[in-house]
Amino acid sequence: MTKNIFIATAEPYSGKSIVALGLVNMLLGKAQKVGYFKPIINFNPHQKRDVHIDTILSYFNLPIAYEDTFAFTGQEVMRFIETGNQGEIIDTVITKYKQHEENYDFTIIEGSDFLGQGLAFEFDANVTIAKNLGAPVIIVVSGENKTTAQVIHDALTVLRNFETREVQVLAIVANKVKPDQADDVHQLLSVQLPPEIILAVIPEDKNLLNPTMKEIYESLGGKLLFGEQQLTNQVDNFVTGAMQVPNFLNYLKDNLLIVTPGDRGDIIVCALVANISVNYPKIAGIVLTAGVEPEEPILRLIEGLESVVPIIAVESGTFHTTTQIGAIKSRITADNTKKIELAINTFERFVDIKALDEKIITYKSEGITPHMFQYQLVKWAKSRRKHIVLPEGNDDRILKAAARLINQDIVDLTILGDPAQIAAAVKRLGLNLDISRMRIIDPAHSAYYEDYVHTFYELRKNKNVELEMAYDLMTDVSYFGTMMVYKGHADGMVSGAVHTTQHTIRPALQFVKTKPGVSIVSSVFFMCLPDRVSVFGDCAVNPNPTAEQLAEIAISSAESSQRFGITPRVAMLSYSSGTSGEGEEVEKVRRATEIVKQKRPDLLVEGPIQYDAAVDPVVGRQKMPQSQVAGQASVLIFPDLNTGNNTYKAVQRETGALAIGPMLQGLNKPVNDLSRGCTVDDIFNTVIITAIQSQD
Repeated sequence: MTKNIFIATAEPYSGKSIVALGLVNMLLGKAQKVGYFKPIINFNPHQKRDVHIDTILSYFNLPIAYEDTFAFTGQEVMRFIETGNQGEIIDTVITKYKQHEENYDFTIIEGSDFLGQGLAFEFDANVTIAKNLGAPVIIVVSGENKTTAQVIHDALTVLRNFETREVQVLAIVANKVKPDQADDVHQLLSVQLPPEIILAVIPEDKNLLNPTMKEIYESLGGKLLFGEQQLTNQVDNFVTGAMQVPNFLNYLKDNLLIVTPGDRGDIIVCALVANISVNYPKIAGIVLTAGVEPEEPILRLIEGLESVVPIIAVESGTFHTTTQIGAIKSRITADNTKKIELAINTFERFVDIKALDEKIITYKSEGITPHMFQYQLVKWAKSRRKHIVLPEGNDDRILKAAARLINQDIVDLTILGDPAQIAAAVKRLGLNLDISRMRIIDPAHSAYYEDYVHTFYELRKNKNVELEMAYDLMTDVSYFGTMMVYKGHADGMVSGAVHTTQHTIRPALQFVKTKPGVSIVSSVFFMCLPDRVSVFGDCAVNPNPTAEQLAEIAISSAESSQRFGITPRVAMLSYSSGTSGEGEEVEKVRRATEIVKQKRPDLLVEGPIQYDAAVDPVVGRQKMPQSQVAGQASVLIFPDLNTGNNTYKAVQRETGALAIGPMLQGLNKPVNDLSRGCTVDDIFNTVIITAIQSQD
């Protein structure tokens, strides 16, 4: 039974970080505590931190101290080699790893980067470490600048070295393979590998290979004049600006870096103007060479621009600078979430995760952790792809969330708004979003418009809605989006980033309506706390529900909990526990609890109960020792909106918990509301839960 896996390579810049990120993401959905260990790092941690370790710990918020993730620096290893104490290196690595392993259900071990001296020892050390730790191996080989034959030779050579030392290899990943070679590499390798070894061939992707402006800035060691906020811009090409402006404009491309002497004010101004013109592609940045900075009038002009790409001044000449830029190797860093998410998505696309999962033994704890929950949400959403409409296409947060959803291939999207304005906003925001992969509809000019108007009129004419009013209402994005869901042209809707809750859900109440047997629409939040996920309801819709309504909210919330993989243990919250309290509000909760027990005797429910007794095992045992819910409640039902809304926000702010929702429950088709203060993450998560709801 394995508790670890070793990621190994035999060359620098193989791209093993893609495998590391993909594995951690996969395992966090299955194991409660995932560790990360890199026996040998490149730099003294007091001078420079390891990029891979920082990225993993930061992105996944792993509770691991940096100093616990490694055993040696490269310099320390070389000193041991020089004194003939190689054996002590392995002994120390094993000792430190075993201390690390005790704290985790599963540990991913990343081999060394092969960036320094002693490469032969590094490879041998990696094999020895994997063998002594009993860790099965995933081998990563690079296809960059290699022929098909070279890729295959390298993969088989590394495999033989591990097999000779009796180290089990689970998978081989051929990374950065030229797209036109990928099929040949896969076919030729698959017939030469043992059938039990998983093979993945990942084509090279310029979005992963090419550096950001921050990486170029740090590599060149220049002076940043402007554009600090856009240092995450990706550089796909670079060009020397040494010609006249009309000719130079013909060389502009998307994500282009312009290298030009600092006194070429004409090129600088031309590039910046082109960057804000809809007729030219968006550039990544400008590097000014020869130790010359622009003259004062040019600087003053640039300072007056609303947004400026990074402009870096360097002392070196143009030729030397372009040579340096061409040699830069991009790394996936902690501050570049776009690359991290692309790396994870690439791993999921090209690696047979199901087969790999069958080979890796993981440990499942009781309950569900936030990482398990979020991993499972994305997995569920992808399992049966759904179509979601986002009515608020004029909001930047919506477009940013849409880019993540599309690029991770989670849902199909329709965005409502003016297509030209949305396209311009996508360019202005610098989003990596192919708008042809989603549908953009302007309601009043849509082919659906007339049909929707008359459908709405027929549904609501008995409610004093006239045809002219129907025409007017169907230009409202909330009504139009809801009608898309009603008509089956979309599976669900998410709105509320710029509209009120009432504006968002009113159309749904008018014609989508509630499910049979449900009389009230309510909401839940999935509260991702540090060690568990709890369901809070109702914190967004009903101000002061009756006992009957409260019981229905509890039943709906328990069903939502079960649907999303959380075993429901329902706590009906009040200011007293059990029979200790009196008063109208306590009696309402007591009656609601009895109604739940009568209607759903299969549910574990307790009430009235105080919050601390519901969630704290010690307090729960003290106050209600016979209860099956006290101390371990997973579904918490608040007596009114005032209590629920304030409590969820207090928990969110004070603990740093991620609050996913609100998710509306009780409607015939899913329509979900956002807070007007929502973040891009909130939108992203709400779309995912809406997609899952629409699978029912």
